[in-house]
Amino acid sequence: MKRMNTWWQVWPTIRFLILIILISVSSFACVTAAEPEVEPAFDAKRSYEYLNKICRLKSRVSGSPGMAEQQKLISEHFRELKAKVHFQTFDAPHPINGTPVRMNNLIVSWYPEAKKRILLACHYDTRPFPDRDRFQPQGLFIGANDGASGVAFLMELGNVMRDLKISHGYGVDFVFFDGEELVYRENDAYFLGSNYFANQYKKEPRDFEYVYGILFDMIADKNLAIYMEKNSLKYAPRLTRSIWEAARKTGIREFISQEKYEIRDDHLPLNEIARIPTCDIIDFDYPAWHTTRDIPRNCSGASLAKVGTVLIYWLQNIP
Repeated sequence: MKRMNTWWQVWPTIRFLILIILISVSSFACVTAAEPEVEPAFDAKRSYEYLNKICRLKSRVSGSPGMAEQQKLISEHFRELKAKVHFQTFDAPHPINGTPVRMNNLIVSWYPEAKKRILLACHYDTRPFPDRDRFQPQGLFIGANDGASGVAFLMELGNVMRDLKISHGYGVDFVFFDGEELVYRENDAYFLGSNYFANQYKKEPRDFEYVYGILFDMIADKNLAIYMEKNSLKYAPRLTRSIWEAARKTGIREFISQEKYEIRDDHLPLNEIARIPTCDIIDFDYPAWHTTRDIPRNCSGASLAKVGTVLIYWLQNIP
């Protein structure tokens, strides 16, 4: 009887403990069910706000006060996101008078310890004048699509980088090229920043390698239509086709699987000098190109988000 009395006395306590355990397990299951893993998403509205903020700086010609303000804006943005930020500085002669112009390629690194890396790039300078404008060829060139779109895109992509699971453990660098078009006359040199970057990559000692590069240029057109660029297919066919396959899988129809333009852009020094297989994602069907009409009103955050959706999927499924 003594053993039976002892069991009966402790049974209520045991029942209470079992009940607590069951409630805890049930609560945990409910919380787990209520909070599924959320895929990183590119925010269209926020990216368009970045584009507007950049365009409020007006002209951002290499070496200008507007460019200096933009450099401050971008570097502060990425430092707040805990990325590693540094400038690659060099001088280039002004095409008109030959005086030195201070150039700064801005490099933002995610997972800097990784030795295999992906290069995502844009140019962030604007052309001095809207030379294709029939009425104001010496007017103010804002460069909302041709300049600000790539910057706004990478600024928004930075907001989701820490939540992305990059394929193969690759590191990622965002590179903002200076001096893409410090061009006043027909024969002035293009691609000053990307040429310098590519040459430094080729000849300087380094302990890392870029596996692929992607250049973003003019990607905010309201009527977005991005064709496969011919030089991209020539130098980086596997990469280029994998991006358009990512667009197909994510349902982004604005990426059209046809060749259309052969474009000279910052991807050429990366391919030809640095030997980094690089694709140019560019919508060249943009009527406001190099005119005073290249303003935020003719751009769209939804277009930036479509490119962002493709790029995020690609980063998670790199071939």
